[in-house]
Amino acid sequence: AGAGAIAFFVLPWIVPRFFKRYGGRPSELEAKFLMFTLFGMGALATWADSEAVLPAYLLGMVLAGTVGKDHALIRRLRTLTFGLLTPFYFIRAGSLVSLPALVAAPAAFFVLLIGKMVTKVLGVYPVTRAYGSPKQEGVYTTLLMSTGLTFGTISALFGLGHRIVDQAQYSALVAAVVASAVVPTLIANAFFLPRHLLRGAEKGTSA
Repeated sequence: AGAGAIAFFVLPWIVPRFFKRYGGRPSELEAKFLMFTLFGMGALATWADSEAVLPAYLLGMVLAGTVGKDHALIRRLRTLTFGLLTPFYFIRAGSLVSLPALVAAPAAFFVLLIGKMVTKVLGVYPVTRAYGSPKQEGVYTTLLMSTGLTFGTISALFGLGHRIVDQAQYSALVAAVVASAVVPTLIANAFFLPRHLLRGAEKGTSA
């Protein structure tokens, strides 16, 4: 925890200076430095008996102001992350799901799914209305925000690895998390998609 706190305090000072001095080179030192930092923090988290991917969230918040300015770097990191790293994580999370346990206790899955979606709606929809979003756009935003796929699987894996939950409970949790990402997205795009905004964007592009 101490090493992580020091890193999160020092990195916002080091990263902008590193990018300024070594950025823009064909060797892609910015991406290599960030990946080295992520793997290093992940190794520390694993050594501390935590989840290796958790520091990525914290580093993302700490370095958002610096990394977010370089859109080309963001695209490269997105390609690297979604193309190489993320599939292995979700394959591992999915391989621990027990389908027989889900079939044996489907009520647990539905209760968790409904509870997750209801709490998300209660938390997000009033905020969208408070910021002046029309009803349809507010519902669309709320449904898209109903997912908690990555952090949900992280917490479930942490619970399973530390024997806080058993495999049957883990299976119900992960299935509910995945369904909370898929079902609301399908509903949002089918019934609440703000098509007038899409038409406006298309007109702006054609102009």
